[in-house]
Amino acid sequence: MTTRLTAGEVDLPSSPTMVDDGPDHPILAGEDLGFSNFSGVRNNSLDDLFQRILRRNCDAVCHLAAPCDPDLRTVVGKIASEIAADLEPRMLRAAPRKGRTSDPRGNGRANEPLDVWARGILVWTGGQYLPPSAGSRHIKDSGPTRLAADNIAPFFESLMLFVAYHIMEYFNKYIATGVLKPEDCRLILPINSDMDAEHTDIDSADYVDPTDFFSVKCGMFPLSSSVERQKAPAPHLVFADTEIVEHPEYYEKAELRLATKTKALFFNQHNRRFAWGLAVSNCTIHAYVFGPDDIWASTAMDISGIKGRRAFISLLVNWSLCSIDCLGFDPSIRYVVDRCVGGCPYLEIDVHEMDRSTGKVEPRTYYSQRCLGAADRLAGCHARYFAASASPESMDKPAFLIKDGWMTAGSGSAGDTRESLVLNVLHAEFDQSNEFSGSFVQLVSAGPVYINRGDTVVTDSTATAFVRLPSTTQDAAKGSDSAQGSSSSKVQRSSDRQVRQHRRTVAKWAGKTISEADNQCQVVVAVADAMAALNAAYEKCKILHGSISNRAILLQQTADGIKGVLAEFDYANYAGAGANAVESPEPMLFQSIRCLENPEIIRTFLDDCESLLNLVCWLGSFGVNKAQRAAYVAGLPKKPKLPIMDWNQGTAADIADAKRLHVATEDTFHSFILSKMRNGPLRRLAEAMYRVLFLHPGCYGTALIANERLEQVADIEIRDALSRIPAINGMHDPLVLRHAFLAAIIANLLEVLARHRNAALAALAAGAADEDSAMATLPSAGPSMKHYRDEVPVAGPSKRPRY
Repeated sequence: MTTRLTAGEVDLPSSPTMVDDGPDHPILAGEDLGFSNFSGVRNNSLDDLFQRILRRNCDAVCHLAAPCDPDLRTVVGKIASEIAADLEPRMLRAAPRKGRTSDPRGNGRANEPLDVWARGILVWTGGQYLPPSAGSRHIKDSGPTRLAADNIAPFFESLMLFVAYHIMEYFNKYIATGVLKPEDCRLILPINSDMDAEHTDIDSADYVDPTDFFSVKCGMFPLSSSVERQKAPAPHLVFADTEIVEHPEYYEKAELRLATKTKALFFNQHNRRFAWGLAVSNCTIHAYVFGPDDIWASTAMDISGIKGRRAFISLLVNWSLCSIDCLGFDPSIRYVVDRCVGGCPYLEIDVHEMDRSTGKVEPRTYYSQRCLGAADRLAGCHARYFAASASPESMDKPAFLIKDGWMTAGSGSAGDTRESLVLNVLHAEFDQSNEFSGSFVQLVSAGPVYINRGDTVVTDSTATAFVRLPSTTQDAAKGSDSAQGSSSSKVQRSSDRQVRQHRRTVAKWAGKTISEADNQCQVVVAVADAMAALNAAYEKCKILHGSISNRAILLQQTADGIKGVLAEFDYANYAGAGANAVESPEPMLFQSIRCLENPEIIRTFLDDCESLLNLVCWLGSFGVNKAQRAAYVAGLPKKPKLPIMDWNQGTAADIADAKRLHVATEDTFHSFILSKMRNGPLRRLAEAMYRVLFLHPGCYGTALIANERLEQVADIEIRDALSRIPAINGMHDPLVLRHAFLAAIIANLLEVLARHRNAALAALAAGAADEDSAMATLPSAGPSMKHYRDEVPVAGPSKRPRY
C-alpha cells in the first residue's frame, strides 16, 4: 500500500508541478525528421540498446565527477563531510519521540530552511513525523513506508537544496580566501518537475498508474542564485534528468524513461560529450553516465543510511566544483548568449588546424547560429552538423560545414577517420573530372578535439574520458549482472576496446541538407546527382557509401541551378571488404533490409541504392522541409498512423520485417507506401525506383521463393542461373538473387533518375516548383528493361511469374 502525503500535512515545500520550459533556444532548432514525434508505441530499439550497453554497479561512476586537481578533491571531501555531519543532528532533532505530538524541530529554529529540508529528508527515509490529521494515510506496518512518486519528489529536492545551501556558504568562504575561483563553482538545483501520463515508452499492455513515475530536472546556476526550486533556465544550462519511481518492480521502466529523456538532452544540447542521469526508487538512488558505447550505473546510494547519504552528498559537491568537461559538456563549443547577433545567441566552435606558415597546430574559432543536424541517438558517434562562418557578423552567409562527433579511428596517419581517408581517394580521382568535380564534399581541415586535464592537454576520446570506467562485455549484455549483482565480475576496460576519438571536421560549405529543400523537384535533382556520384565512386574506386540518409546529400546552389553533393562518409568501405563498420549507421529507417537483418553482412552497391529509395519514400511521405513536417505532425491526432512509420520503430529485426512486407509485391508497395505519399515528383520517382530495384528477372518483390517455384520462370537460361544460387532450407531470398543482375539494375536506375532529373529541372525552370504543377512534366514511372539483355542470362521471362 502506498502512502500519499500533501504539503500541508508535513509543512514542506509544495509538490513540484509542471513548469513551462519557455521558448526554444534559437540554436536548438536542430534538423529533425520528426523521429521524436512518432513514438506512439514502445521504442523497442532504444530498450534493446539500453539493455545491451548498460553496465550496472560501477563504483567508479561517482568518481568520474571528481575534480582533476588533488587539492580540489581534498576540498570536496572536506565540504561533503561537513555537510553530512550537519545533516545528521538536524534529522535526529526532527525525529518523532514517544509522547510528543507537537512540531519536533525545536531549538527556536522552526523557520530555518535547513531544518525544514532535514525534516523532509527524514520523512523520505521512513522516520517521518505525521500529525494526527494524516489519519489512515500513515501506513503503520512493520516494513518501511512507501511513498508515491510525486510525494518523493519534494523530499528528493529537499536533499538537493540542503546540500546546495551549504555549498553556497562553503564555496563563498573558500573564494574569499583564494582557494576557489568563482568561475569554477556552480549550484546544481532542481528546475522542473513533471509527471508523465502518456507513457509512450511503455507497452500499452503494461500500463501503470501515472503517479508511479515522476521526473525532476536539474540545472546549473551561479552561486548568487537563491537556493530554491528554480524556473527553467536556458536549455543549454539543463544538466540532467531524474526519474523517480514508486514501485521497485517498475524500476527498469524508469531507467528506460531516463534513457529516452537523455536522448532528448543529446539532441537539444550541441556541446554534450556525455550525459549524467539519476533514478530514484523509494530511498535508493543510482547515478548514470551515458557515453558513446556504454551506459554505466553506479552502485546503490541508500538515503535511509548514513553511508548512502554521504555518497550522494559527495556526488552533488563534485558536480558543483568539477570542470565543465567532467559534467559531460564540451568546453570547445560555447553558447554565447550575452552578445547576440541579429537578436539571437550563437555558438563558438574551436577547431585545431595546422598553421601552414609555422607548421604548428593552433585553435581557430568558427561561429554558428544553425545546427543542421543534432545528435539524434542515445549512443554512437553523436554526430552534429553546423553551418559556420569565420566571424559572427557573417553567420547569415555560412562558408563552412562543421561536423562534430565521436568517430572510430581510421588507418591513416595522425589518426585520420574513415571519412577523411575515403574523401582523399575520391578527390584524387575526380577533382580533374568535369562531370564529377564538386560531387563530393571537400574537407578544409580535420582533427581531434582537445580537453584540458589539470595542467595537461589530452586528446578527447573514450580512452581518456572514461578511463576509470569498465566497458560493457557480452556477458553483461546478456544480463549476468543484475541490479543487485556484483561489481567485481571480469570486464574489459574502455582502453581495451576500439577507441572512439572525438573529432571535428571542417568542409567547404556545399549547401543545406536534402531535408531542407524548398520543394520536391529540388530533392529529385539531388537524388539523381547523388546516385550518379555513388555509381562513379563504385565504378572507379570500388567505394560504397554505407550510410545514405538525409544528412548525406547536400543541396548546392550553382550558376546552373541545384546540384546534389555527397557527404557523410563515416561508414564508407571498399566493395567486398566485409562488414561496413564497427557499428550500424543511424537512423535505421534508411538502411536496406539485408543490412538490418544482418549488420555483419558484406554490404553491396544495391544496399546503397535501396537506402536511396527509402530516403525518397520518407521525404515524400512527411515533407521535404521542416515546415511541411511540422504541418504533418500538427495534424497527427486527426490522421491514422502511416505504415512507413514502422520503418522507424522497434528493433532492427522489426524494421526489416516491416520493409519486407511493404515491398513484397507491387501491390503491397502501392498500398502501404505509394498511396500514402504526397502527390508529386517524389511519389512518381519512388514508384520508378521500386520497379527497377525489386521488379526484374532476379527479384519479384521480397517474398522468399521455393526451389520448385523457380521452375515457373519461362526463360531457361535465367532459371538455370537462379537455380545455381544456393538456397537456405529450400528457399531463395530475392534480395540475394537480384545481385546476378547488378549491372542491369544500376543501368536502369541511372536511366530512370536521369529522366526524372531532367523533368524536375524543366519544372523548376518553368516555375512549376510546386508538386501539383510539376506532375504534368514528369515521365512515366515504368523503367526501361533493355539493360537486362546485357546480363548473363541475357533475357527476362516472357511473363512475370506469380508467387
